[in-house]
Amino acid sequence: MAKRPNLIFIVADDLGYADLGCYGGRVKVSPALDALAAHGLRFTQGYANSPVCSPTRFAMITARYQYRLRGAAEEPISSKSRGDLRLGLPPEHPTFPSLLKDSGYRTALIGKWHLGYPPNFGPLRSGYEEFFGPMAGGVDYFTHCDSRGVHDLWVGHELRPERGYLTDLISQRAIDYVERMAQQDAPFLLSLHYTAPHWPWETRDDEALAQEVKDNLFHLHGGNIHTYHTMIRHMDEGIGQLVGALKRLNQLDNTLIVFTSDNGGERFSDNWPLVGGKMDLTEGGIRVPWIAHWPAVIAPQQVSAQHCLTMDWSATLLEAAGVAPHPDYPLDGVSLMPVLRDATHRFQRPMHWRMNHRGQRACRIDDWKYLQVDGHEYLFNLSQDERERANLASREPERLGQLRQSWLDWEAGMPPIPSDALVSLGYSVKDMPQR
Repeated sequence: MAKRPNLIFIVADDLGYADLGCYGGRVKVSPALDALAAHGLRFTQGYANSPVCSPTRFAMITARYQYRLRGAAEEPISSKSRGDLRLGLPPEHPTFPSLLKDSGYRTALIGKWHLGYPPNFGPLRSGYEEFFGPMAGGVDYFTHCDSRGVHDLWVGHELRPERGYLTDLISQRAIDYVERMAQQDAPFLLSLHYTAPHWPWETRDDEALAQEVKDNLFHLHGGNIHTYHTMIRHMDEGIGQLVGALKRLNQLDNTLIVFTSDNGGERFSDNWPLVGGKMDLTEGGIRVPWIAHWPAVIAPQQVSAQHCLTMDWSATLLEAAGVAPHPDYPLDGVSLMPVLRDATHRFQRPMHWRMNHRGQRACRIDDWKYLQVDGHEYLFNLSQDERERANLASREPERLGQLRQSWLDWEAGMPPIPSDALVSLGYSVKDMPQR
């Protein structure tokens, strides 16, 4: 019997579609990720399940639409929900790490969780054997405190003060983990969820200034594009070191590495040629980098235009490991294993989104996208208009009606948004500490 693959699921936080060199980035910040794409498969039509953090992560860990769970209505869960009994991933819900663990995989989450706080919620209650990282959405890279000034760096479900730049701490923990796992017979799942390049915008060189203004968390400075690029470079360096460790340990060929972002980019991101960003269901808010690397299966220099969502990655990892979904929780995610084996393989993948903020709705089927924002309807042919500039709603009323109905039919199958959901109704720089 062939040895089951190791699985590494790398997620960046608020990374823009064109921030990486392999996606047209204009600044050299990602040689390691560019190399993974060059020796593997790059998707050009990969999407996040949501334009904000924790809803995408609900979909990612369950391989199901996030709207099926109460916590995803918060858009996203904020540090104010610490101690809330409702807002988090229910431990009884199967997850792709719990299914892998039950099948004999070792499992670890290193990095951001953002799916509810202990003692009611947490990674160790949802399929991970090990956890190192923050529970909240955004933490300072040096003090490791959340937006309320509460320390938020954990080992397991215990708070653990550590000194160091968070991106580097996450990278080193990941390397340590694969080195330990190389000494064991069981395959492993490593969920490697960076907080970079999410605000606060800090590089390794900002520690002294961070300590100087530690009582004014998340207002270190307004950030700038150079800081942002350096943060991506720090993350990329860690990924390169991890790949180097896998190669040294003779684990690289049979390790499936996937990389994506939890949503589109924010203030300093490059989303070209897409418009919009985080919080938007325009393309810049939901289309994100997607890279897969698995030398035993994926040929180098492959590109795919297959349409796909974050939760499809989770379904793919399960199939790659030969693990069936839980019969009582059928997956909404679709496995991309046929595409990994043959990048020319294509299948129809309808995709739907909803967003409380500005009453947004979106549906994409083939080249066509239906969008509703602030009560206004739009229809775009993305094969001809990726920048969503030409609204064809009045010219194509029949097609508009078809996509609108597809969204309504899909919506009818989702639980309604709870009337008491603590939703975010706006977004600006001054609001960031509450996100």
